[in-house]
Amino acid sequence: MGRSTRRRPTGARRATFAAVALMLGGGGLVAANVYASATEDDGTQQARTLSSPAGTIDCPDVGSKLTAVPDGAREDVAKELALLDQQIADAYQRLQESAQAIQQDAGFADSAIMNPLKDKRTATIERIAIAIERVGERPQGLESLAPCTLRAADSGNGDQTDAGQNEGGDNQAGAEQGGQQPENGGQSGDGGQAGNGGQAGNGPVAADFTDITAVQPNVTGPALQKGASRGTFTTSCGVNENGLFNSDNVIVAPGVSNGAHHFHDYVGNQANDAFASDEDLANAETTCVDQGDKSSYFWPVLRLQNGTQEQDAGSPGGGIEGNAGEIVTPKQVTMTFVGNPRSKVTEMPRLLRIITGDAKAFVNGTANANASWSCTGFEDRQLKDKYPLCPQGSDVVRTFKFQSCWDGQNIDSANHRTHVAFAAADGSCPNGFTAIPQLVQRIVYDVDAPSLQDGGRTTPLFAVDSFPEQLHKPVTDHGDFINVFDEDLMGQLVDCINEGRECGVGADDPGQEEPTEAPTTPPAGNDDPKPGDGGGEQTDPPATEEPATEEPATEEPATEAPATQEPATEEPGKGEPGNEAPATEPAQDDEPTVSSTVAPKSYGTPSADADNDQAQAGSGDGDNDANASSGAAQTQPADVGDDTEDSLGTKPQAVGGNLAETGTTLWPAMAGAVLLIGGLLVLIRARRTAR
Repeated sequence: MGRSTRRRPTGARRATFAAVALMLGGGGLVAANVYASATEDDGTQQARTLSSPAGTIDCPDVGSKLTAVPDGAREDVAKELALLDQQIADAYQRLQESAQAIQQDAGFADSAIMNPLKDKRTATIERIAIAIERVGERPQGLESLAPCTLRAADSGNGDQTDAGQNEGGDNQAGAEQGGQQPENGGQSGDGGQAGNGGQAGNGPVAADFTDITAVQPNVTGPALQKGASRGTFTTSCGVNENGLFNSDNVIVAPGVSNGAHHFHDYVGNQANDAFASDEDLANAETTCVDQGDKSSYFWPVLRLQNGTQEQDAGSPGGGIEGNAGEIVTPKQVTMTFVGNPRSKVTEMPRLLRIITGDAKAFVNGTANANASWSCTGFEDRQLKDKYPLCPQGSDVVRTFKFQSCWDGQNIDSANHRTHVAFAAADGSCPNGFTAIPQLVQRIVYDVDAPSLQDGGRTTPLFAVDSFPEQLHKPVTDHGDFINVFDEDLMGQLVDCINEGRECGVGADDPGQEEPTEAPTTPPAGNDDPKPGDGGGEQTDPPATEEPATEEPATEEPATEAPATQEPATEEPGKGEPGNEAPATEPAQDDEPTVSSTVAPKSYGTPSADADNDQAQAGSGDGDNDANASSGAAQTQPADVGDDTEDSLGTKPQAVGGNLAETGTTLWPAMAGAVLLIGGLLVLIRARRTAR
């Protein structure tokens, strides 16, 4: 695999896992973590995966239908919704354990799993209706959401069919349920994987990956209008190097342990767990360089399916629920707030909650899916339903563009979606909504392309954590944000964006008019990036491309409900290859920021030498020691993009001017000194001659 930057669990991580295991233990679930040795003596290829030929369970998402829940009922409703998720997880576990019985008796799944699940869901949904009715009007039609569908296993080519009457998403048709897994542990004769693969038996499979070099550029950005807010504000909060994880979700399931059923990376606010109150969040420590940003940023962890037993292997949310393998610490995390292509933006309300993407998109369909996958050097090519296979020297990139329109009243909503919205392609917000800064998260991983021909035996597969029944599909990726910015800092953020400046930690503020229009070098045609050059990785936060890019609809309007959520538009940095100028690409010179994305504070104070800033580009990666000259950086934008810790707005400033300026001052003085020395030598010779 040849990558030395992958990190094993740290002491902090082990302590966190131990605490989580203690808190969440006793769930009664049986681990399904089957792992066959990849180094058998007989030389035959042994797959490291075991799949469930029984498929997965598709249940209607009750929470998404509850768009109006009275405040007095929200706590009870949230707990009942979390119980529905637990019921599905339990049923899915029984489904995996009963694969042999299901093969022998076609009716076993219905009688032992699906019908009991329906009965439990019916009772829980009724309690939800009663809770709402106590303080408001009883919701109608919820009872129809109780039945679930048993869906057949993956065929190995990415297709899946229903064992019942599923009406799933875009990528779920095709295979017959009879395509059971061969006895070689899930590896089909053609080198692919049959059924559901992955270390714990529930994904990913070979069909979940695609070669990024075979993808056509698909990113376009909206045209900025006269009233656009063109600035950017970057915050740097590390890469979760201290190993803070839990399987809670305080937004969706407050007060419920293991409410997410998968583990999250957390950066920023350090008090985020299921039981964190608004006061806890406000008083917490933060990993952000700017201590005025105590916001919480979290997303599902990425794991290598390499047989490693993490400390959560025996815990709910971890190995017990199919989230197994080595957790990969990101190489770089960039968080940038950008403006709107047609108007100014207003301040986000404190404690605003935003969830982007859909953790259940595999069974819900892709209406709310909103994550993009790509590779450094190829970020003008975005994938929504596939993991990328990156060429050597190129890193995996996942990007989230959050909703950027707010209803002006609520910091959250019953389904955690209706209080915010995506802007249209031209940047306009729905009636009654106002434009707010758009958060763009860009997370980079130093992982090798898996060896699909042997099911990940040589080089392991990778996947994000997910609800167990979602089978680790890339389309289920999602991001979460809670705004805990200091109000003064939020004001500075908005002023910076509206005034067209580049501000935030590590950013110089040359007062440029259109900082967002020169994202980074997008070598769209670079299909073979050089090792170590980052493949022309966009150091500019993709968001800089255009906040309106949040409108993924332009990429796949048919599949995305919020039209603006298409991942294709999510990759701002590479979206417009013709737009980007390597020389203007702000590179960060600060070595300490390399691995943790931490950079010195800078709040948009205009640079003393804006032109000099634009001419400079440094590198700042722990692997490549950022010591390249500005000239080298300009000729090798890929290195800059891949190595700089904070891709956007991190232009280094030379103290006292650039080399040209220094030369104009020193050369005259040096010439005078030479003349003086020459004169002295002449006088000395003259004296000697006279003697």
